[in-house]
Amino acid sequence: MEMLQQRSAAHAEALIANLSADQRAELTRALETVERLLHGAPRPEPWILRAPRTGDYGWIVQAHGELYAREYGWDARFEAMVARIVAELIDAFDPERERVWIAEQAGRNVGSIVLAKGDDDTAKLRLLLVDPSARGTGLGRRLVDACIAEARAVGYRRMTLWTQSILVAARRIYASAGFELKESWPNRDFGGYGLTSERWDLDL
Repeated sequence: MEMLQQRSAAHAEALIANLSADQRAELTRALETVERLLHGAPRPEPWILRAPRTGDYGWIVQAHGELYAREYGWDARFEAMVARIVAELIDAFDPERERVWIAEQAGRNVGSIVLAKGDDDTAKLRLLLVDPSARGTGLGRRLVDACIAEARAVGYRRMTLWTQSILVAARRIYASAGFELKESWPNRDFGGYGLTSERWDLDL
């Protein structure tokens, strides 16, 4: 029996040896779905939310720059803006009223969000990102919910965020969480692509 188990394990390892990290994560999600359907157990979240570690702030900047260049054609000015936001956050970080979450899945960073201080009553939701490999898992809403819950817990009375009208999936999450669109204006900051910026607010 032991030899049979060893052979089965070796065969399974050979089958997945050439899969990328994204493909292995996809396979894990598929197997979890099979087990949930067969056994009726609730599906566990395939990721964890944690505080940033060394290198994570650099990852936030890089991931934003790469993803938005690839999917929307935004130029280096967007990545530079994200870098400034991150630097300002680190330089003036208030541990009593600000938080940063990194979503990790199978040892990889797949998401981020920041609760930043606007003023004594107003929090800013910033730098929401969901890697394509984690889309469809509910991660975006989970990150937004964590940010809202913490904002309430530390005493903010309202939240605000800045986004772009073409970010349809993110806007859908904001709306479902109770945010309301309050203002919009033309944005040419990322290369003249005719973007429309938006401000969304939520009373806590």
